[in-house]
Amino acid sequence: MRLTVFGATGGIGQEIVRQALSAGHDVTAVVRDPARLTVTGDGLDVFRADLRDSEALRPAVAGRDAVLSGLGARRKADAGVAARLTRSVLAAMEAERTRRLLVVSAAPLGTPAEREPLLDRAMMSVVDSVLKDIYADLRVMEGELARSATDWTAVRPPRLLDKPLTGRYRTVVGGNPRSARTIGRADVAHAMLAMTDDPATVGQGVGVAY
Repeated sequence: MRLTVFGATGGIGQEIVRQALSAGHDVTAVVRDPARLTVTGDGLDVFRADLRDSEALRPAVAGRDAVLSGLGARRKADAGVAARLTRSVLAAMEAERTRRLLVVSAAPLGTPAEREPLLDRAMMSVVDSVLKDIYADLRVMEGELARSATDWTAVRPPRLLDKPLTGRYRTVVGGNPRSARTIGRADVAHAMLAMTDDPATVGQGVGVAY
């Protein structure tokens, strides 16, 4: 497949690029600073652009089979970046009639699992309260997705870890796995690539966790 990756210098974004290249896909990594992208390989095209400029992004998404985005706030002070930059991506995709889009969101936006343990419900509520500005931004982002002409999927992980790819995780379309507490960034990337051609995930939030 021909893939474009936004947020390609972040933890999940670099994993998407690395795993996609290993699988033999052609990858366009959209970055503001190419020096921050440590992944290399055959099939990789590094596209430098101002992510706020939807017109500048159009060549990066034109003719692509799918666009995957790891864009989002890395700290509370960055709240607002996910919705703002995703809006630019959506505008570029709609202008080029590129349909498939997968983005990283967060577990607190998903529906709790049936019979979710009280402790896990309480933990999720605390996290949602502490990071309320970031999650408010992600809710705006998901609203933009729902109003778009794209075939979107919002992947909703819980607390992210830096650990090697396992390939062993749970996914729930439209909700969260029971006791969804952690997942590695590499496994989130793996899940996103696996969902790229899965029609059951189109127009859905998908919970992913160990």
